[in-house]
Amino acid sequence: MLDYKSIITKHFRLHMSGADIARQLGVSKSGVNDFLREFKKSDKISYPVPESITNYGIHELVYGHAPGSNARNELFAYPDFESVFRQMEERKNMTLVFLWNRYQKDCEGSGLKAYQYRQFCELYAKWCEENYETIHLQAVIGQKMEVDFAGQTFDLVDKLTGEITTIVVFVAVLPYSQMIYAEGMTSSKEPQWIDVNNHAIRYFGGVPSIVVCDNCKQAVIANKDWIEPDLNKDYAAWADHNHTAILPAKVRKPKYKSSVENSVGILEKGFFHELEEMTWFSLEQFNEALWEKLDKLNHQNFSKKDCSRYDMWIDEQKELMPLPSTYYQYMERKTAKVSGDFHVRFDNAYYSVDKAFLHKNVTIGATSDTVNIYSMSGSLIKSWPRASHRGKWMTDPDHLPEKFREMSEWNSTYFIKRAMTVGPNTVNVIEHVLKSREHEVQTYRLCLGILNFTKKYSKLALEDCCKAAINTNHISYSFIKNTIASVAEEIGSSGYNTRINEERNKGAFVMDSHAGDISNLLSRSSHLADQKRKEAGHED
Repeated sequence: MLDYKSIITKHFRLHMSGADIARQLGVSKSGVNDFLREFKKSDKISYPVPESITNYGIHELVYGHAPGSNARNELFAYPDFESVFRQMEERKNMTLVFLWNRYQKDCEGSGLKAYQYRQFCELYAKWCEENYETIHLQAVIGQKMEVDFAGQTFDLVDKLTGEITTIVVFVAVLPYSQMIYAEGMTSSKEPQWIDVNNHAIRYFGGVPSIVVCDNCKQAVIANKDWIEPDLNKDYAAWADHNHTAILPAKVRKPKYKSSVENSVGILEKGFFHELEEMTWFSLEQFNEALWEKLDKLNHQNFSKKDCSRYDMWIDEQKELMPLPSTYYQYMERKTAKVSGDFHVRFDNAYYSVDKAFLHKNVTIGATSDTVNIYSMSGSLIKSWPRASHRGKWMTDPDHLPEKFREMSEWNSTYFIKRAMTVGPNTVNVIEHVLKSREHEVQTYRLCLGILNFTKKYSKLALEDCCKAAINTNHISYSFIKNTIASVAEEIGSSGYNTRINEERNKGAFVMDSHAGDISNLLSRSSHLADQKRKEAGHED
């Protein structure tokens, strides 16, 4: 409870503002100002207040009920929040500010006091918390789009390495027509999130007034009170660009986005089972199959209606706001150095750069579908389509010098010579890796990674690991990375490179174990003192 007596004294006797009082007492400025406003309106108490009155007494006189009680001040008109809720849900572009202003005008006519806007919002949020779960409303045409991720994921298999990447499915729905859009993603970071939202409004042929989303980090930073959520700045910029508004659902309240929750359930209980039984080698392949099945679903009649989602969408599309002339594009920026293999690494993929920029810094500007590489002066060097999976190499042969094997410090001769110092199995593995890609230069980092295992493990461990890779026909960097630790452990101390510790101790002075005994130290000190005295006597 606020210290009402101190607030009254500081304001009326010391003429301090509400902000100054709040700062001095360490309380909310709005709380102080709201109390002073109600105190001045009250006809039951005024300044100066009786000396014997307590803060509890002041609260009861000002607000009409004791603090902490559930009694409502009858002097204030309680808003019809059910009507407010229905208008917010059913009328396009309706706002709480507009409805609060209408409530204030109604209060003036009835002679009752009106709650301030902040109190109005707090009471409305509390009412929604208690009542929303039991209310069913007819969706308004063209008003909302609800978006979320499906809970079920799929596996994307790399044909070359066998590496598995997870496909996450984005789902969007128009609640009025129940028209569904879905798209597989291998990354759910902000660029891809913006991209799939662009694809959704393009699929629906227009922009809704409101986008209801979950509280994922791509959309919402914080949503403590639901009234004023802290949105991700990029998603907020996307909404401004499209002239729509982002309305996150309440935390852990799936009913606030019931249409997309229901749509996700339909997909997961339906053709997702068929997609799960298939093996996917490219995201494009997955999405083509997904969209084909989704199109059939959208054209299929509802079980209790003589129409389909597509039929209802034809009418709804006319009520949507027009699409923007250009789609909002998220741009990632990074500075990178061109490596000895004439490539830069970005988002776990590799993009070649012209030989003239070898070992030089470049700037990368990436959208969800394009990676642009610029010189430090700002001129465009190369524009690449963004890699669809991790570890992909994008190489332009023109970027490589004609005799790049001789020009680069990394070449097949260099790696084979290093492998020869380990053993014949390691040489075989390196030779196999050098031939595993379209351009030899794309394998140099893999070769370097394999040979660098000798920094931690012994050459014997690496040689045995390469032998196992050959025998099992799993000759790859990933296999060696995942098995060399167990191979070294089986070998024992000989499996680890102890040469590093030996080098570290070279030239060290080894003290005798008794050198630190107190008797030895005292003897040495006495001997040195005698020497000093003799030298001093000779000088005299």
